[in-house]
Amino acid sequence: MRPMVDDVELELVQEITSYELRNLAEHKPPGMDGSLLQNLGRRPTRLVLWGVATGPEALQTTQKLDEKFRAKQPVSFTADIVKDAEIQKMFIDDLKVQDLAGKPERFAYVLTLREFIEPVEPSTTAGPLDTSALGDSLDQLNTDVLNDALAQLNNLTSGLEILNQLSDVIGQLSQLTAELKQSASQV
Repeated sequence: MRPMVDDVELELVQEITSYELRNLAEHKPPGMDGSLLQNLGRRPTRLVLWGVATGPEALQTTQKLDEKFRAKQPVSFTADIVKDAEIQKMFIDDLKVQDLAGKPERFAYVLTLREFIEPVEPSTTAGPLDTSALGDSLDQLNTDVLNDALAQLNNLTSGLEILNQLSDVIGQLSQLTAELKQSASQV
């Protein structure tokens, strides 16, 4: 079975290399020697293909690959190497094409593919959100804010009353001091 990208058959594929990485998180629990590894799944599989397009349709093949690369859409990919991996769609991440000098109708290409993983649709089984709790929370928040503002205003009013009383006492003390100075100067 020859590798195919969508409807383009890739003839004379020289090499296919796959790159697969797993995401592992290391946890070091306190009081324990060593660590624990948590498997977070795998990253999208990457494939790199080296090959040669030859013959009268070689230019058309490379142009079709270039169109698919520039479209930035996932394409189907079939090859023996990915059959067991159950990869269905791939993005063309990179494409390099080289006209082989001295060889008419021959083009070398390097094709980099990345597995396309369909995004998970959000769950719609929960139904619409219940916003009554939000309204109750906002009412309580508004009440709390208003009560706090009134308490601050009362504290400020009390402070102003104390300040006025102190101002009166200072005025009386100033008057008494002036009278005492006058009495002392007459003696």
